Amino acid sequence: MAAVELEWIPETLYNTAISAVVDNYIRSRRDIRSLPENIQFDVYYKLYQQGRLCQLGSEFCELEVFAKVLRALDKRHLLHHCFQALMDHGVKVASVLAYSFSRRCSYIAESDAAVKEKAIQVGFVLGGFLSDAGWYSDAEKVFLSCLQLCTLHDEMLHWFRAVECCVRLLHVRNGNCKYHLGEETFKLAQTYMDKLSKHGQQANKAALYGELCALLFAKSHYDEAYKWCIEAMKEITAGLPVKVVVDVLRQASKACVVKREFKKAEQLIKHAVYLARDHFGSKHPKYSDTLLDYGFYLLNVDNICQSVAIYQAALDIRQSVFGGKNIHVATAHEDLAYSSYVHQYSSGKFDNMVLKYTNLLPSFLALILEEIAIDCHNKETEQRLLQEAHDLHLSSLQLAKKAFGEFNVQTAKHYGNLGRLYQSMRKFKEAEEMHIKAIQIKEQLLGQEDYEVALSVGHLASLYNYDMNQYENAEKLYLRSIAIGKKLFGEGYSGLEYDYRGLIKLYNSIGNYEKVFEYHNVLSNWNRLRDRQYSVTDALEDVNTSPQSTEEVVQSFLISQNVEGPSC
Repeated sequence: MAAVELEWIPETLYNTAISAVVDNYIRSRRDIRSLPENIQFDVYYKLYQQGRLCQLGSEFCELEVFAKVLRALDKRHLLHHCFQALMDHGVKVASVLAYSFSRRCSYIAESDAAVKEKAIQVGFVLGGFLSDAGWYSDAEKVFLSCLQLCTLHDEMLHWFRAVECCVRLLHVRNGNCKYHLGEETFKLAQTYMDKLSKHGQQANKAALYGELCALLFAKSHYDEAYKWCIEAMKEITAGLPVKVVVDVLRQASKACVVKREFKKAEQLIKHAVYLARDHFGSKHPKYSDTLLDYGFYLLNVDNICQSVAIYQAALDIRQSVFGGKNIHVATAHEDLAYSSYVHQYSSGKFDNMVLKYTNLLPSFLALILEEIAIDCHNKETEQRLLQEAHDLHLSSLQLAKKAFGEFNVQTAKHYGNLGRLYQSMRKFKEAEEMHIKAIQIKEQLLGQEDYEVALSVGHLASLYNYDMNQYENAEKLYLRSIAIGKKLFGEGYSGLEYDYRGLIKLYNSIGNYEKVFEYHNVLSNWNRLRDRQYSVTDALEDVNTSPQSTEEVVQSFLISQNVEGPSC
């Protein structure tokens, strides 16, 4: 079902009737609850519009009321807006509902299977809403209660329900960075899959394998993530919910991006964007999910201008649906902030970015503060900004190590950020140590010729060239970075500019003017090529219609892996 517009414009007579009910809310409260769910929701939405959040919160904190409102599926986006407003207002409606559901499940533990089945279905809808809204801890509590009900009956129906519950639980644990618990959840799902298999039954594994791919991707286990995305793609069959298909395509595309299989990634993510827009509409959070992953693809293929535009579109959707202090909005801000930072890096215009993004992103703020400090003419202000950046980078590093561990690309990036900062602080030995650590982690995870490795190699080259006078080492590193960049992205790769300028400075320093002249020409050719190659176009132009069916996309991917998939 396509998403409705967020603007709420009922018929005038109907609107008048709703307003009359709201005006008499205190006297009509009990009667309101007996109305059909769509009308009942419209009354509550009018309360929201009038800013009567305490009254709205007292209604939504009652499980029976909220469970009924959740049945108004065509109002879901408006419900997200109301819900977020309550959370911002200090009404802890998410935790109240999760606690109420958990209590209900404990009360019905001795009831018959039909009662438990009904409660499980309510829990799936409630937990799904909380998960979609970004309240992962509360959603986890709901799904754990559902799972507990599933374990009370050792019957086939409850095994199916347990698998479904594990998939949902794995998703929220991934979202909350509880990867160890996520791995346990996957293993539990497999035990129920095995039980079903022994009784001649099969549950579709696409969603489960897709969530496992997301977990492994977050932990930087890219080879394993890629393997499981293939398994997930093999499970895409006719009749699967579109949401599952879209999510599997998204995860498979990201796995292909980090394996630098860009053609496959492009086909998968473009089809995911098309499916999400066609099925859910252009204002739906699921469409914004696909746009974020499309932006990720564009950024990684060095199409930076278009990635910024796509990230902005995704952020606009999330702000219109959720608003407020929501994790999904924050995530979209982070992606847009980083792509904007990359886009603006050559210009050095960072002041406006500080005002725009600092409330959300400590690690990003640290990068911006460092750039401003470098250009600052006041020594005292420079030192203060660099120290602030240092504290933020250290904090970000500790958070990354806690969430992902030492052996992770995100952790390596924070080491690299510290290396650049120490270089700005003229702590060159510490800078060298951080850059080498970043390179070692990235090489072990991604291989010798990866884009991320090239970035860190280039940063170390810059340190040797500009500050430590290790010109021979710097030259080798620059040439290595250039070779990787050309191999992955071609002669017009944006990152080549910094390596070329570094080599020009290096050869000037050692008096090799023939090489200086050579790389001036190389840089000029690069500028001309860049102007031709990366003219800004609408990145969504070619995904509004899909030339291929989902079956063709899946089969094309599997054939490229020499894998025969099921018939869609």
